[in-house]
Amino acid sequence: MATTTAAPAQETVKTPPLNLTPQAIAKVREIMATQDPLPAGLRIGVVGGGCSGFQYSMAFENQSGMMDKVFPFEDLKVFVDATSLMYLNGCTVDYVETLEAAGFKFDNPQVKSTCGCGSSFSV
Repeated sequence: MATTTAAPAQETVKTPPLNLTPQAIAKVREIMATQDPLPAGLRIGVVGGGCSGFQYSMAFENQSGMMDKVFPFEDLKVFVDATSLMYLNGCTVDYVETLEAAGFKFDNPQVKSTCGCGSSFSV
């Protein structure tokens, strides 16, 4: 009688194509905690529009879509659709507070130019 032993399944840890800083994760959690009902996660995307062609979008979601990739950042789920994923590869999302303003900042190495107001970009 031949016996076969299966090799243990190896867990593949895939590095997310985008990164959220600890400050961004903390701010998203803080804002999520004020929502009723509590969202399942955060959607980050790229949409057409703005002066330069594309804009970033962020919104709370109650569930992921069929074509979404879900990335865990600690206990925060981030949903990204397949099209946006192409434009967000290597992007870092941070939350910054200065005397002049506060908000989420996207540092994307794929961006070739931005508009004067800084809210849209082109690749």
